[in-house]
Amino acid sequence: MFGQRKEFGDLAGTSKTNLGANQKVEFEVDAPMENGVDDTSEEQPVIDQNDSQSIAAHRPRREIRRPMRYVDCVSANITNPVVFALAVAEEIGKEEPRSYKEAMESKNSKKWLSSMNDEMASLRKNQTWEIVPLPKGVKPVDCKWLFKIKDGISEDEPPKYKSRLVAKGFSQKEGIDYNEVFSLVVKHKSIQVLLVMVSVFNLEFDQLDVKTAFLHGNLEEEIYMKQPEGFVDSDKSNHVCFLKKSLYGLKQSPRQWYKRFDAFMVSHEFMRNQYDSCVYFKTLPDGSFIYLLLYVDDMLIAAKNRAEINKLKQLLSSEFEMKDLGAAKKILGMEIWRDRDAGLLYVSQQKYIEKLMQAFHMDHSKPVSTPLAQHFKFDHSTLPSTDEEVEYMKSVPYSSMVGSLMYAMVCTRPDLAFAVSVGSSSVCLVYGNGDVSSGLVGWRASLQPTVALSTTEAEYMSLTEGVKEGMWLNGFLGSLGLNLYKPVIYCDSQSALCLAKNPVYHERTKHINVRLNFIRDVIEEKLFSIEKVATEVNPADMLTKPITTEKFKHSLDLVNVCKV
Repeated sequence: MFGQRKEFGDLAGTSKTNLGANQKVEFEVDAPMENGVDDTSEEQPVIDQNDSQSIAAHRPRREIRRPMRYVDCVSANITNPVVFALAVAEEIGKEEPRSYKEAMESKNSKKWLSSMNDEMASLRKNQTWEIVPLPKGVKPVDCKWLFKIKDGISEDEPPKYKSRLVAKGFSQKEGIDYNEVFSLVVKHKSIQVLLVMVSVFNLEFDQLDVKTAFLHGNLEEEIYMKQPEGFVDSDKSNHVCFLKKSLYGLKQSPRQWYKRFDAFMVSHEFMRNQYDSCVYFKTLPDGSFIYLLLYVDDMLIAAKNRAEINKLKQLLSSEFEMKDLGAAKKILGMEIWRDRDAGLLYVSQQKYIEKLMQAFHMDHSKPVSTPLAQHFKFDHSTLPSTDEEVEYMKSVPYSSMVGSLMYAMVCTRPDLAFAVSVGSSSVCLVYGNGDVSSGLVGWRASLQPTVALSTTEAEYMSLTEGVKEGMWLNGFLGSLGLNLYKPVIYCDSQSALCLAKNPVYHERTKHINVRLNFIRDVIEEKLFSIEKVATEVNPADMLTKPITTEKFKHSLDLVNVCKV
């Protein structure tokens, strides 16, 4: 699509000390259990030799024991396994206080106090509130402190202790304390497209962070809040904070911040992309473009000219309190590494996946070559059938494992798409500790929302979704000033292709919803071309079914996924 081929992708899960040196890792796995039976037990079943029925039918059920990876959860008396699972894998190995009292009693109390003072200084500088008496009949919103230890952007950078004062927005009442709350964030796909553009066109690529972004939003409602714990004005202890600016935790804060930032960008002649409202761009005097992507308080800026990026940074700093992070290295948990001399850009979720492995006690599991074995079946026979098995499964953080993998799959791991869709989280985690790179922009594997009465109809429905995705991508790139060739949609079903290209209604296809036939209009208008793809060169097979190791590796090669 961009006229040349570039590789960029995921270094996820590789155990290594740096991006260039891999290390060999050995793994061990627990012995498999059959029907919940521990094969290492010395207990032997008693068999009636005179019984005519099979031995398997009379084999007594042994005690179901929890695997060692869940012992910590049980011993800690954690009733909610989702909390123990740590689905976002951010809190592993970190001692973060849950209240102001815990922070002041912790061994890092000085660091937490210093971070709270920094937060209060930002709030005062921004004139977030005014101390006033509480009006009669008004119930103030409560607030609390949140504490977070954030990893440094680079491995050499020490962790940062951050404190955030947040309002307890759940106590707000709709129509009184807030009205509209919807806010926009940039699409992951837009970020991936920008990464490709940076690599292909060799753009300068920087990152910025807005300090206390939500404090920049202007409130449209009158909101009163209790004074923050530990910072109560001794002379006005019975007074409250009348909020003049939005605050973290308020339901309308994200929306108010976006509205102010959007108004600022538009006022300085930046265009808002009509396909993603968090993507801004501007035509420069030399005919090139400068791009800005916004995800809440994180920004990515790309342009051909370094001077134009510096000029935009100065413009933003004149309106908001900004932190210049220099060359983009990490965004939304994805690490970015670039080799400009070789024309390569890599995106890695290595740390994220390693934390998942630790969170679910699978960091010593044996890696496999594919997410799902070809013979794998997921049906009702694998579900818990007894009360004991049901009770046991309550302690297994299954949904958290699938959800955590889903984020990796959406960002950098298309090879996990099918496995995640069928919910094989344990197998995926072991595979996810492999080492692959990806050069794709978008992918998806999901169950069709409607029942298809034939294979042709099912393929036709999938083709429709592919065309819709292509139309969005085509429009998104075109609005950024890129001249594109006519996109090609590939399909491996000859019958679906014939149905799309020929405006006829056969007896077996007349029931297909007419709305799906917009494909024919797209073809007639020559917006897309649709072609047949042979099975042996169809990489989408790894997204729809378990395949052999050889074919899986071949599919990765077809979409420019490679070892790094």
